[in-house]
Amino acid sequence: MSSIRQNHPASSGPHLPDFTNQGVWLRILLGVNFLALLAALAANQCLAALPVEILTLAGIIELPLIASLLLLYTLNKLLQRLSGMSGALLMLGVTLLTTSTAYIFSMHFNIVASGQDGLLRALCWAVLITGALLWYFDARQRQHSPVLAEARLMALTARIRPHFLFNSLNAVLGVIRSEPRRAEEALEELSDLFRVLMRENSELVPLSEEIALARQYLSLERLRLGERLRVRWDIESCPPDALMPPLMLQPLLENAVYHGIEPLGEPGEIAIVFSHHGDKLRIEISNPCPPGAGANHGNQMALANIRERLMLFYDLEARLNNIAEVDSGRYTVRIAIPYRHGAPQ
Repeated sequence: MSSIRQNHPASSGPHLPDFTNQGVWLRILLGVNFLALLAALAANQCLAALPVEILTLAGIIELPLIASLLLLYTLNKLLQRLSGMSGALLMLGVTLLTTSTAYIFSMHFNIVASGQDGLLRALCWAVLITGALLWYFDARQRQHSPVLAEARLMALTARIRPHFLFNSLNAVLGVIRSEPRRAEEALEELSDLFRVLMRENSELVPLSEEIALARQYLSLERLRLGERLRVRWDIESCPPDALMPPLMLQPLLENAVYHGIEPLGEPGEIAIVFSHHGDKLRIEISNPCPPGAGANHGNQMALANIRERLMLFYDLEARLNNIAEVDSGRYTVRIAIPYRHGAPQ
């Protein structure tokens, strides 16, 4: 199962990046081209010739760079299974192979000068750049070690508002004599909710589990708000085997209830929509926006919480967009995450 631990594997050698991650590709492309720019500036002797030199160098670098990334993407599963040093050597071998092939190709079309010295210099630069990238990703992943990431995650997932606990207990007390069975069910739901909040929560969970937890939370709030709280679920187009970070829905629904339904003073609907588009799973939650609330109404802590957890799980592959969209009196939050599927282990 995908988890934060998989983003930070333990090994005796350097930590290798996940070459299926878009954020890794972006960092490598920017980093290599930045180093190439520095090299062009250092070697330049005539400022007027600098643009041509930069374009020529970019033309030489981009082909082996893209080829290396594609090969490493294909070999990513093998790289993740190898020990750190073995994986690093394989990564270096791929880089040297694509660099030498691209250089020979360029010599054939007279893009670069022929000769052994030029090829040797290109291979030396490939070794230096690969070493620099390995050092960068190793340092970055050690900085975000599993202990630190899971400690941050525990702190983030523990931020349930105290008022919810007090309101739920008061609601149970209000029906304990008239509806003892419902009061007992509510206490069981509250216990299940806090059990999930207290567990590790460092791995992706099935979508069905998140929906069940969200329904329990809304059931507790409906005990207090009654018919004022209306909920519309649209999950038919979402694959049932999808995985997502834990405790993603509950904070958003709590925001929707606390800042949307409670101040409204009349019945209001929370709409929860799941959809699947290609390799992305999209989540949309909207609630009434009381008059005068403004585009940034309410406590933004839950949104900051979720944005940080998305970064921990997915790096740059997830997005939290339109977080303050007020359209026709409704407040909408949209999230897009990579579509991961499979049964948890």
